[in-house]
Amino acid sequence: MNRSRSTLALAVIMAGACHHDDPAVPEPTDPPDVYIPPGGHFCDLPGAVKKTEGGVVVVPGGSKDLAWLTLPVGFCAHDYGNVGNARQIRFAPGGELFVASPTTTTTGGGQGGRQAIVLLPDDDHDGLADAAISFLTGLPSTQGMMFANDHFYYQDGTRILRIPYAKGERAPSGSSEVVAQVTAYSSPIHWPKTFDQADDGTIYATNGSDQEEVCDPSRQFKGGILRIDGAAGGTPVAKGFRNPIGVRCERGHNLCFAVELSKDYSANEGGREKLVPIRQGDDWGFPCCATKGVPYVGLPTPDCSAVTSESVSFLIGDTPFDVDFAPATWPAPYTGSAFVPLHGIVASWTGARLVAIEIDPVTGLPKIATDTPSGTSRDAMSDFATGWGDGTRAHGRPANVAFAADGRLFLGNDNNGDIIWIAPLDLPR
Repeated sequence: MNRSRSTLALAVIMAGACHHDDPAVPEPTDPPDVYIPPGGHFCDLPGAVKKTEGGVVVVPGGSKDLAWLTLPVGFCAHDYGNVGNARQIRFAPGGELFVASPTTTTTGGGQGGRQAIVLLPDDDHDGLADAAISFLTGLPSTQGMMFANDHFYYQDGTRILRIPYAKGERAPSGSSEVVAQVTAYSSPIHWPKTFDQADDGTIYATNGSDQEEVCDPSRQFKGGILRIDGAAGGTPVAKGFRNPIGVRCERGHNLCFAVELSKDYSANEGGREKLVPIRQGDDWGFPCCATKGVPYVGLPTPDCSAVTSESVSFLIGDTPFDVDFAPATWPAPYTGSAFVPLHGIVASWTGARLVAIEIDPVTGLPKIATDTPSGTSRDAMSDFATGWGDGTRAHGRPANVAFAADGRLFLGNDNNGDIIWIAPLDLPR
């Protein structure tokens, strides 16, 4: 299935290979051709598709048909822009959307990548990106990005780098430095490194393993979570992952989470995809155990008793690709919920959708939720947006999610490059 810190000095490199290649792009202070002043609600913008008690309402003036998308009553969707093979999206401090667009083959098989990190501003506030501006280029193997510590962090193959960043910048203003060179293991297919920073300042990054990893008690760390702490290769935190493809930190609880794509074709062995908290010392089982107490079939009986138990799981093939957390501006029951885009099964895209998982407001942890056949409850997980898995394969596959500071949920698609946003009907702009 194709889804398929320590006191070491940081090495400094020049960013000659990664450069801004659009010198004619106007700065954000330049007046746009058309300016729609803030006011009203996002869902009243031309082209919005609104789900109301009376049915679907389309605001005239749009150019992209989103009528196929099913949303809960009280929300709208709107086209934003397109970047080929959009594998990760993150918001800059000034509100510009940054998109990682690689060309190296990896899980998902998206086409049209630009081997670049691209930014999509909306200076006229019409709900649509004004342009796709290359910020860094020469990056065939890039996915992870974040803004922290007055820097922009990004992935270039096995390296995690950062470059000084000030609000509103649309071209690099300084040189890059290497924050870490991940040498624990480098998978040819699960090469993406995604990362985020916890409330306490800790940076966590993912590292992928392979389907073929051998269950061996003496095996070295391969797939798992690293702490980026000044150690040249990062410091292992949690192990037992096959393909931890996304990581995100939840604000207010000093908690971070990873989404894990588990062993392919293992549904009949008790396998399940997972959303898990990142904690020191956790072992999530791969390649020996499907879950706590359940070894994979055909292996010499491994001891799975010490494997950590997950509270959120998905069917093998649902393929959770990312996660972010809804702000307080979203209505109940979605306030604070974890939103996870599911990529669906390769070929058919069955199961492709966006789900919401309720979070305990006291602990900040997800409530128990699963859609696996062996699960006993799915009450805390609900389908929020559907339509990608309608059998037509006409709408691509949801791959990444990020909430903007204004409260909109942005959803990227690595298959066709489309990026849309979703908002409550009464969200002000």
